[in-house]
Amino acid sequence: MLLPILLAVTTLVHLFICPYTKVEESFNLQAMHDVLFHRNNISAYDHHEFPGVVPRTFIGPIFVSVLSSPFVAVMSSMNATKMAAQYIVRACLGLSVVYSLHKFQQQVARQFGKDVAKYLVFITITQFHFMFYITRPLPNIFALAVALVAITAWLQGNHAKFIISSAFVILVFRVELCILLGLMLLIELVSRRLSIVHLLGWGLVGTILSLGLTIPIDSYLWQRLLWPEGDVLWYNTILNKSSNWGTSPFLWYFYSAIPRAMSSSLFLMPIGIFGDRRMLQLVLPPFGFVLLYSVLPHKELRFIIYAIPMFNVAAAAGVAYIVRNFQKSTFMKLLAIGAVGHFLVNLATTTIFTGVSYYNYPGGEALYKMHQMYPHKGRHNNIDLHIDVATAQTGVSRFTQISSSWKYNKTEDLTPGGPDLMRFSHLCIGATSQDSEAMQPYQHSHNVLTYAEGYAGIHMKFGEMPYIKAEPKIFILQRNDWS
Repeated sequence: MLLPILLAVTTLVHLFICPYTKVEESFNLQAMHDVLFHRNNISAYDHHEFPGVVPRTFIGPIFVSVLSSPFVAVMSSMNATKMAAQYIVRACLGLSVVYSLHKFQQQVARQFGKDVAKYLVFITITQFHFMFYITRPLPNIFALAVALVAITAWLQGNHAKFIISSAFVILVFRVELCILLGLMLLIELVSRRLSIVHLLGWGLVGTILSLGLTIPIDSYLWQRLLWPEGDVLWYNTILNKSSNWGTSPFLWYFYSAIPRAMSSSLFLMPIGIFGDRRMLQLVLPPFGFVLLYSVLPHKELRFIIYAIPMFNVAAAAGVAYIVRNFQKSTFMKLLAIGAVGHFLVNLATTTIFTGVSYYNYPGGEALYKMHQMYPHKGRHNNIDLHIDVATAQTGVSRFTQISSSWKYNKTEDLTPGGPDLMRFSHLCIGATSQDSEAMQPYQHSHNVLTYAEGYAGIHMKFGEMPYIKAEPKIFILQRNDWS
């Protein structure tokens, strides 16, 4: 029981250190807000005003909203702000992934030993990226919770559950998972543990259930006939427009993303594969998935997050192999010292990454500071706030807009210093100093109330302790004639 508690506590620690979200998480976060607070009033939903580049499914947000609604209701009865609801929905999402990960870990214990499963948990909680990401409302994280169910079913040899859950996660959440889960399916077919007849039968069931759920629900909420993941497939793969958001070299996942995600545990993978040859079959599908997915030029760590638990099993097997053979030689004793030390290295890198991430949400911090300056229950009920792009992309959501009497506006492409912006009583402006170009149009018309800081690099100087540097990122301005 201790191991799932460790996973849950680590998840919540990351959530409370970094409670805000970024622009790529906005659709799912706003959708959960709207399901909880607007319910059947679809015209008030955020996605009609800010639809995003491609449509996303509401299935995940609806599930988490239903899961979190009793807790949100209790907090609302206690007059808590909507920000409390943001903590709750993110916690429910993270704990859903933890539940799936725990089931995966239990199957690892049955297949490879309880010690491997135990070290898997220790490795996972000392790494940064996996535990940090699982409370973040990204499409990949909703998919991760279901993908882990499919991977666990594959390990169990439960083909019906594997095929149906694979169809669901591919057709509803992330179509690229057809590579990872397809490679697992190929192993089952080649080994003749699964017949073509059973594949087609259960595949048809999974397809009908998945499309029968996502198409009606998402078509209703988007107000047009729609299969969201089909649109995503067309945009990212057929049109190959994902490269509009940046490109990385072919091997970027291997030399950057995976080493950062696994930290020093990466060096234990070869030992785990050497010590237990079954690990080779476990890591080949995620390795092949990352390799084939590298063809797409736009790359982000979250796109391959499903591979990390499987790679971590091999690393955990490495720790278990070293511990089991600890007494056999001096070399093994040295390896044991390294295995123990690697947890400390993981914790050190996690501390650095967490510190950097803490400063990555100046927009959310700016809005929090403004609410502290003007309590939403009081005489300041005529605030009309414009939130610029830099602010909106770094922490602002409908959950953070806690005052029912304020007006929050995120209209883009307004002329700096123009009449459309000058009508607002307050402005959130992305800038690094009061003298920057973005602040110039307001030098005589507005007062600077305060600012929120963001990440500005790491101070590294010989003879001095390194530390994370911060600098102003978002300024809050008040029009001179407002009172």
